[in-house]
Amino acid sequence: MHGAPAASARGNLPPLELHVPEPHSRPGEKPDYSWLEIPEAGSLARPDEACPASETWAGTLGMVRVLDEDNRAVGPWDPALDPETLRRMLRTMALTRAFDDRMYRGQRQGKTSFYMKSTGEEAISVAGAFALAADDMVFPSYRQQGILIARGYPLEEMINQIYSNRGDRLKGRQLPIMYSARDYGFFTISGNLATQFPQAVGWAMASAIKGDTRIATSFVGEGSSAEGDFHAAMTFAAVYNAPVVLNVVNNQWAISSYSGFAGAERTTFAARAAGYGVAGLRVDGNDTLAVYAAMRWAANRARANGGPTLIEYFTYRAEGHSTSDDPSAYRSAQEREEWPLGDPIMRLANHLIALGEWSEEQQSEMDREVAEEVRTATKQAERNGVLGHGFHHPFHTMFEDVFEELPWNLEEQAAQAIREREIKWPERVGQKHSGDKPRTSAQGSTESANEDGRGEGQ
Repeated sequence: MHGAPAASARGNLPPLELHVPEPHSRPGEKPDYSWLEIPEAGSLARPDEACPASETWAGTLGMVRVLDEDNRAVGPWDPALDPETLRRMLRTMALTRAFDDRMYRGQRQGKTSFYMKSTGEEAISVAGAFALAADDMVFPSYRQQGILIARGYPLEEMINQIYSNRGDRLKGRQLPIMYSARDYGFFTISGNLATQFPQAVGWAMASAIKGDTRIATSFVGEGSSAEGDFHAAMTFAAVYNAPVVLNVVNNQWAISSYSGFAGAERTTFAARAAGYGVAGLRVDGNDTLAVYAAMRWAANRARANGGPTLIEYFTYRAEGHSTSDDPSAYRSAQEREEWPLGDPIMRLANHLIALGEWSEEQQSEMDREVAEEVRTATKQAERNGVLGHGFHHPFHTMFEDVFEELPWNLEEQAAQAIREREIKWPERVGQKHSGDKPRTSAQGSTESANEDGRGEGQ
C-alpha cells in the first residue's frame, strides 16, 4: 500500500501559495485601464435569437457595443429606435439621476437614514425596462430604481418609502430604497444579496407551468455572483429552460471589494454561461442602445421558449456604495473621470445631437425640468413626514399584516409592547398625527397637518 510521499521526498517542491486579488490602482495613484480591452462598436456578431446557446459563448469574451466614437449607432446590434423613444429614455435616465441627487441630499439633511444612488448605471435599468414588456416581472437589486421610474411609478410614493412616513405603503418595515411595487412588476427588494436570482427563476418556472407569456428578469452586482444563490439559480434555470433573463451588473466594486474577489481576474462574468449551458452576452453597460438591444434579444428568446440568458453589463459605479461609504478610502478619486466607457446619459445625448434630434440647450432645459419634477414630488411627500420627525404609522401596525388572525401569544406581546411604550413616552399617547393617514385635497394633492411647516421641501 502506497501512502503519502515522505516529507524528505518533497523537499525540493516550492511552498504552496494563495493569490489575493489586487485592484489596478489605489487612492493617490493614477487610474490604470491598460488591462481593459474595449472592442470596436459594432464588431460583435448578433446571433439569431433562436440559436443554440453555444453560439453565444464566443461573444461572452467580447462586448456588445452600438455607439461608436462619433456617437453614431453602428453594427448588427443597433436596435434602430426612433428619436422619440431615444428622447424618452434620455429623460427617464436624467430623472433617475435627479431623483438620486435629491434623495442623497435628503439623507445628509437627516430626512432619511440611508440611500443608494445608481449614478453611471442608469442605462442598465432604464433601457432594460424599455426593452421588457410592461408586465414582465423584475426581481431587482438596490440600484434598479430606474425601472420603477421608467414604468411610471409615482416619485412621491418612492419618497414616502424612503422617508418611512405615514404615506409609506410598506409602513416603515423596509429599509429606505427597498421598494415593493407588485402592480408595476417590481418584486420586493431584499437586503440579502443574490436571493432575488433563484426567486426570479422560480417565478419564471411558475409562469411557464401556468401557460403564461410573461417572463422574469433579475439583477445582481458582480460581488453577489459569488453567492451560492447565484449558482443555484443558474442550475435551475438551465435544467428547466426557465424563461428568465439573469443580469450581472459588473460595476467594478462590491462596496470596497475589487471585482477580482468575485472572479473577474479569471474570465468575464458572462463567460460563466458556458458552464451551465445557457446563452450569454457581455454588454457595454454605459451604451444605452447596446443595453436595450441585449435585453430585447434575451427577452424575445425567453418568451419564445429559447431558455435563459446570462447578461453581464460592464459599467462603473460612479459614486460610493451608499451614503455610508467613502470610496476615496479604497480607490483613486480620478477613476470616475477617466472611466473609458464614459457617462451613459451624455453618450445618449450626444447620439441624439449627432442625429440632429437634440441640442445642448434642450439638454439643459430637460435637466431643469426633471429637477423641478423631483422637487415637487419631494415637497408633497414631506407633508407626510420624514424619518427624523413628522408623521409615521402607529406603533401597533408593526404587529399587523403578517397573520390573517394574530396568534394569542403575539396578541399578548403586542399589548405588552404598547403598554410599555405608553409608560415610557406618556406624552405620545393620544397624539393624533402619529396614526393619521395622509389627507387629500379636492384636487388630489396631499395636505399637511404639520402646522409649523416642518418637513417642507428645501
